[in-house]
Amino acid sequence: MYKILYVCTGNTCRSPMAEGIMKKLLADHGIDTVDVSSAGIGTLDGYPATHNAVEVSAKHGIDISQHHSTRMNERLFKESDLVFALAAEHHKQLEKMVNSDRKLYMLKAFPQTDLSDAEHSVDDPIGGSMEEYLVTFKEIYSAIEGTLPEVIRLIEEGSKK
Repeated sequence: MYKILYVCTGNTCRSPMAEGIMKKLLADHGIDTVDVSSAGIGTLDGYPATHNAVEVSAKHGIDISQHHSTRMNERLFKESDLVFALAAEHHKQLEKMVNSDRKLYMLKAFPQTDLSDAEHSVDDPIGGSMEEYLVTFKEIYSAIEGTLPEVIRLIEEGSKK
């Protein structure tokens, strides 16, 4: 099974929303052979998604209410076919964690691998208003929607192996 991983800091806002968005978009395209997950570089296992992340996602038909944080580790990276960092600091930390960046991308720069700057980061809405979460959700949705054709191509390529 093809595996996609989204990574942020606490795995309670951005990456759970990204995970939910990608699952929905893949389902809308009839693709059910992909394991989409998320993790956080600066978290422990078991924290729920924030209330605002759950609410904003639900308003867009995405249920992340059962999400619980997962701490990022080398095993998760190695098991994934594509890893998307939500911000430049995540990308930099992931590069230090692993020796290969062949499958590591900034979400907003995909499919380019050489862009990992703040310009391609998604701001963290933690502690922010519902409006801030909505802005973040839309930014992530737009980025994932833009990556979808290339991701689907990679999934199809991977399934032929």
